[in-house]
Amino acid sequence: MTKNKKEIRLLEVRATENEDMTIEGYAVVFESPATHGWTEIIDKKAFDDCDMDDVCMKYNHEDNFLLLARTRNKSLELTVDKKGLKIKAHLIDTTSNRDIYKSVQAGLLDKMSFCFTVAEDEWDYEENTRRIIRIDKLYDVSVVDVPFYDTTEVFARSLEEYQKDKEQYEKLRFEKKKLELLCIL
Repeated sequence: MTKNKKEIRLLEVRATENEDMTIEGYAVVFESPATHGWTEIIDKKAFDDCDMDDVCMKYNHEDNFLLLARTRNKSLELTVDKKGLKIKAHLIDTTSNRDIYKSVQAGLLDKMSFCFTVAEDEWDYEENTRRIIRIDKLYDVSVVDVPFYDTTEVFARSLEEYQKDKEQYEKLRFEKKKLELLCIL
């Protein structure tokens, strides 16, 4: 299985009730299964030793959209707590940020996503479950308007890899059972 490919996940975000444009939410919720072709769980220790030195907050992971916030200038705060990866972003007063903020306030945008590479994961092909044990690098957290996984390119590639790995697993499992039967005879 190939490691260190960027992956994206979606969660929830909300605007706070104050005069500045601050949004908060969880970009990651630990031990919360998501099932889309297989079940995936982010381990509560996944961010131990994760590179989060310069994380951007984006809209829909778009590189051609102005950044909403960034850890480097401290407009984006990331906190790992018992629940998951919490974000707090202080948006500067720009037209695009006001539009995003108002959309979050109105509930039009209420999901978050994160872009990352995996350092370690475990697959349980019997249960069709992937557990992400360690995240290598966090690239961005994003306010998104698209439901969990539906349009991400990485989902399609990851699902293909999963299917190939599962086929290999089934083939090896069949061969093992065949050998066990031969040993009994």
